[in-house]
Amino acid sequence: MKKTILAIVLAGLALTSFGQMQIQFTPERKLRYAEQIIENYYVDTVDTTKVVTEAIVAMLKTLDPHSTYSSPEETRELTEPLEGNFSGIGIRFQMVNDTLYVIESVAGGPSEKMGLIPGDRIIECNDTVIAGVKMKNSDIMKVLRGPKGTIANLKVLRKGSAEPLEFRVVRDDIPIYSVDVAYMVNDSVGYISLTRFAETTTDEVKEAMKNLRKQGMRHLIFDLTDNGGGYMRPATELSEMFLDKGDMIVYTESPKNGMSEFVAERRGDFRDGRVVVMANQFSASASEILSGALQDNDRGVIVGRRTFGKGLVQRPFPFPDGSMMRLTVSRYHTPSGRCIQKPYVDGDDEAYQRDMIDRYNSGEFMNADSIHHFPDSLKFYTKRLHRPVYGGGGIMPDKFVPIDTTMYSAYYRDLIAKGVINTFCVNYVDAHRGEIKQRYATDNDYVRDFTITPELMQGVIDLGKKEGVEYNEEEYNRSRPILEAIVKGLIGRDIYEQATYSKVVSPFDPIFSEAIAIINDPQKYNSYLTGK
Repeated sequence: MKKTILAIVLAGLALTSFGQMQIQFTPERKLRYAEQIIENYYVDTVDTTKVVTEAIVAMLKTLDPHSTYSSPEETRELTEPLEGNFSGIGIRFQMVNDTLYVIESVAGGPSEKMGLIPGDRIIECNDTVIAGVKMKNSDIMKVLRGPKGTIANLKVLRKGSAEPLEFRVVRDDIPIYSVDVAYMVNDSVGYISLTRFAETTTDEVKEAMKNLRKQGMRHLIFDLTDNGGGYMRPATELSEMFLDKGDMIVYTESPKNGMSEFVAERRGDFRDGRVVVMANQFSASASEILSGALQDNDRGVIVGRRTFGKGLVQRPFPFPDGSMMRLTVSRYHTPSGRCIQKPYVDGDDEAYQRDMIDRYNSGEFMNADSIHHFPDSLKFYTKRLHRPVYGGGGIMPDKFVPIDTTMYSAYYRDLIAKGVINTFCVNYVDAHRGEIKQRYATDNDYVRDFTITPELMQGVIDLGKKEGVEYNEEEYNRSRPILEAIVKGLIGRDIYEQATYSKVVSPFDPIFSEAIAIINDPQKYNSYLTGK
């Protein structure tokens, strides 16, 4: 009885102390005291780190959709692609039948130096079996990557070798490139595909443009489709390449942080050629800064679909343990005044994530009219030609291009989903690499002259049947042109370079086709800028 009374008294004292805390301390300190109370009074042992982390995550969820917390490991994974390099063995690979297949070794990288070649199959790394264990790509990368100077002991199967080969590869810094491909589409038009905005992006683009100019480039197609953004600085630096000194690129605005303007500090060195920017619903953040700067300054034609609408500026706040909080501190606005950020409700992350599905269901990806009904409050005007552009989130294209599904079918989907085409191409390259290299000296020769025969495609059909994809003649005939292009592109990519795939498959992309049509026709190009 005495123990019960004592417990009640202590509980009362605790509640009294907690009540005094509420009166004595400000709300800003409330979280810290809540954590202390849990640590001192909770019935079981408390993982304080977990409690505090969950509290931070919960707080950020009440804010906008882009204020986030990342653990030390997540922070490394987020920043690594943007910093431009990581430490590893230096290969580009894909998984075929649960086996790691080397597509290429990075030029000058540790694997190339040790003699790994395209077609090699890595089955083991440092006693960790990779082949036949259904590992995720992310898990495989964790095995292959590691601190610079550490050793990766590899067991490799190579065609023509009866026994596995062993390689001792010393991990080194491996560059991550922003420019996916760059090549000449015709005698005067260059094409650059950009996958991210990272530390090295500006230098990579400048080098690509320098090389293309040597080949006669006077006009440029800049492909930002599916580019989710990255750092702001390269977006402003790339914009500057096309603008005059003093032109507005973007500005940020916030009640607490005021307004900051970013203008071109020098005259760009690509001021005269025609520029077409390819963009779609997955082009976001820095992609939208660049697209908005060129559109609002009447310096380029945007072709494709409305961009994602990510216009919130996050400032990183790193913690000593390597974790990080990214907090939204302002909003991006294009030179005309449009806010890039699409609408959202604080704390309603589910609705925000559902936006892309809602846009699809509303017909936005199929019909230009679905995004062209705007109130006057969302109408803005470009800086030079004063043509109307519209806000409401994202960058509206000057030329809308709907998704083209005419060549897609369930049969096509199943061949892709079950890895049939990849497996077929890997096996085909294994058997014919030397023959193709000898017959087609360059990838341009391959793109021009290599023919996908009915016999070759029958091999794809037969492998599909073996993998459980039932042949459907009607659906195959509908998808045949794009299937043939993908097969030819993958074979060419594995033998030559990544650009080979793009050269073969891009003509089937309706956004690319429209970009070519516009940039090759000066009158049509100018009509989008002048509205005439």
